[in-house]
Amino acid sequence: MTVNLEVAEGVGTLRLDRPPMNALDIATQDRLKELAEEATRRDDVRAVVVYGGEKVFAAGADIKEMQAMDHTAMVLRARALQDSFTAVARIPKPVVAAVTGYALGGGCELALCADYRVAADNAKLGQPEILLGLIPGAGGTQRLARLIGPSKAKDLIFTGRMVKADEALTLGLVDQVVPAAEVYDTAHAWAAKLAQGPALALRAAKESIDTGLETDIDTGLAVERNWFAGLFATEDRERGMRSFVDEGPGKAKFL
Repeated sequence: MTVNLEVAEGVGTLRLDRPPMNALDIATQDRLKELAEEATRRDDVRAVVVYGGEKVFAAGADIKEMQAMDHTAMVLRARALQDSFTAVARIPKPVVAAVTGYALGGGCELALCADYRVAADNAKLGQPEILLGLIPGAGGTQRLARLIGPSKAKDLIFTGRMVKADEALTLGLVDQVVPAAEVYDTAHAWAAKLAQGPALALRAAKESIDTGLETDIDTGLAVERNWFAGLFATEDRERGMRSFVDEGPGKAKFL
């Protein structure tokens, strides 16, 4: 399989496994969607790490496969391409990307689907589609602009240039830079900590933030308000408040 889901202690690792560069061909895209939806459904998955291995995250689409496609073929495929990435972005649980080596084109777009990005100090990220006479087609024009702002996104997309980990951190494209040997462990630790948190409240926080970024503030506030009130019906809310009153902040243990 070109993508695998491995689950341990509440953390599901979506592992790309298509050597040597984890090129995201159609089969890999479809498998990614399938496993992202599985991670969404499974109660034993409470947080997710997206990982490409020690050497490379994903160097982009399979260009040879794309070269053979004409306009009609891509019209039929483009929605499925986006849907595979959106399935990762809409996992209603904390998702962290562990980025090593190249994360280019579709690889960068996949990292953008995570809630948090840990990059190796040797990582290189970018959206080089313009150099092929194309634009990003798996969400890059939308998610990158929302993450780092439109002018910085336009710089990367218009030029197609790669950025190293230190510049990516400055841009806000990644959230943490660590030595390459520590990327997966750092990402897994972030996910494992959140896997012990209140699952429904984390889901509510993620949906409220993401929905708010995609709509007007009044709609976003309505989503927040409904989730906030709804959480008062949960055992986690009772457990968290009881622990706060009896033991002090930050000591609650959630199921």
